[in-house]
Amino acid sequence: MIKKLSEKATRDDIMFEIFVRKKIEAGIQADEGRFVPHEGVKKRFLR
Repeated sequence: MIKKLSEKATRDDIMFEIFVRKKIEAGIQADEGRFVPHEGVKKRFLR
């Protein structure tokens, strides 16, 4: 991923790329049904 960025890319540019990729991965996982529903999260945290 870093090799695809410009030589002038800043640390912020790299962090932004990582952020966007993570969000895309999360969206793909949600589309595939690989997520914990809201109620499931609430139950885990209320233990």
